[in-house]
Amino acid sequence: MKIPRRAVDGVLLLDKPEGLSSNSAVGWAKRLFNAEKAGHTGTLDPFATGLLPICLGEATKFSRFILDAEKGYRATLRLGEVSSTGDTEGEIIQRRSVNVSIDKIADILKAFQGAQTQVPPMHSALKRDGVPLYKLARQGLTVERDARAIVVNDITFVSLNDNELVIDTNVSKGTYIRVLAQDIGEALGCGAHLIGLRRTSTGGFTLANSINFEALEKLAIEQRDATLLPADTLATALPEVTLTEPEASALRNGQVPQIAQQLVPDCEYRIYDVARKFLGVAHAQNHDESGSFLTVTRLMATGEP
Repeated sequence: MKIPRRAVDGVLLLDKPEGLSSNSAVGWAKRLFNAEKAGHTGTLDPFATGLLPICLGEATKFSRFILDAEKGYRATLRLGEVSSTGDTEGEIIQRRSVNVSIDKIADILKAFQGAQTQVPPMHSALKRDGVPLYKLARQGLTVERDARAIVVNDITFVSLNDNELVIDTNVSKGTYIRVLAQDIGEALGCGAHLIGLRRTSTGGFTLANSINFEALEKLAIEQRDATLLPADTLATALPEVTLTEPEASALRNGQVPQIAQQLVPDCEYRIYDVARKFLGVAHAQNHDESGSFLTVTRLMATGEP
């Protein structure tokens, strides 16, 4: 007998294993929690491991706050080998001698820190005329790709052993670590490709607070639910405001309430009621001496009457 899906809300900080796509991870989480609805907060390549926040139920409404967030990675590069895809998915198309020092590596890494542009790889999910680039690449085709603005907020040397270079980096949305690895290899003069990638942080969440599927499967359903973070943790970067009960009731009913607080116009806020129940997020509109107006951006269904 099929068990009905549950209306379970929250954020799962998953330590994704190697070989599993982000979509497959979402499906697995959805089955484990028997959840009605689930979605991830930005893809992590199948060959990569590490932090993948998965939103269940109402939390899916607020995933955008993580989609645009800075992400941290520990990356392992194989120096002296160039791959057709920039990682282990492709074939080695070039081998070069490696003659680098730790000092040289440190200097090169410093040059990659900051704002820059990056050309997305052909082996990516970006689309051209509705067709993913990786499908064109598998046909042996190469198309022009526009360079995109990215920011490498931090990049540091971790270790070098048998031509395997390990680095830690924090990057903006849209940064391809495979391309960064290739570019670092070229700057070092020996070429490189990515042989290991582990996401360590995203949007204020860290790998230290994550859990893997093996551990989740051993838990009873009530214990699994206890691993979930509340939906409002996705929006902690926003300022918050607490409404009176009449103001909260008006917001739940789709009105644009005037609240007795002076808020920053055009600023987005996390909204709570007097019982500290998360209602959703809303924009503050122009205010007068009596207070501000709030326009709902996303509202928790559980906050509605």
